[in-house]
Amino acid sequence: MLLIPAIDLKDGHCVRLKQGAMDDATVFSEAPAAMARHWIGKGARRLHLVDLNGAFAGKPKNESAIKAILGEVGDEIPVQLGGGIRDLDTIERCLDDGVTYVIIGTAAVKNPGFLHDACGAFPGHIIVGLDAKDGKVAVDGWSKMTGHDVVDLAKKFEDYGVEAVIYTDIGRDGMLSGVNIEATVKLAQALRIPVIASGGIASMKDVKALCAVQGEGISGAITGRAIYEGTLDFKKAQAEADKLSKL
Repeated sequence: MLLIPAIDLKDGHCVRLKQGAMDDATVFSEAPAAMARHWIGKGARRLHLVDLNGAFAGKPKNESAIKAILGEVGDEIPVQLGGGIRDLDTIERCLDDGVTYVIIGTAAVKNPGFLHDACGAFPGHIIVGLDAKDGKVAVDGWSKMTGHDVVDLAKKFEDYGVEAVIYTDIGRDGMLSGVNIEATVKLAQALRIPVIASGGIASMKDVKALCAVQGEGISGAITGRAIYEGTLDFKKAQAEADKLSKL
């Protein structure tokens, strides 16, 4: 079970939001590259970057901060990036800059043809991010609910050739209220590709609960507020996950 620290970028700073609300941001660092180095030092084997301004604007907005992080990380560990990625040129630029996996969210739901083209043009580098509440997919920074069933949509995207699905329960993200294990397992069981859990990790209890079901196809979990506010010790959590994964 890979635990993946989240570095959410807003106006060049590392922040966390509560339930996706841009006006409810807590700034945790004004030096995102130093934050990336901090998590690598704690044993992170992948980083999750989100361009929050980009997600709302529909195009990248924190490129200087992202490049600084990529410069700091180099080839040490993979970096996955989402937020405002809406065309193939942007994907190519991100990959050229050193991003390993590009996450397509809203654009995948609104324009499936784009996701299909992206998977064809950049095989092995495309992850789809599905944000859902009560089994239905949300788009546009969670501001709009769609009628799409998350499992049906994920299976369609799997056929396109996406590398993995990041599943976020938007009712829990940033709230430290625990992971929606049942919904995450349901999705993972329906797919052949890995599912990365996101949203709600609060403590070691959640890490252990995810490790207990990783055999269903859950390969990792993104953690944000918990590791910044100290309710979860990242280094200890990854060590525990590694231990449980070997059992």
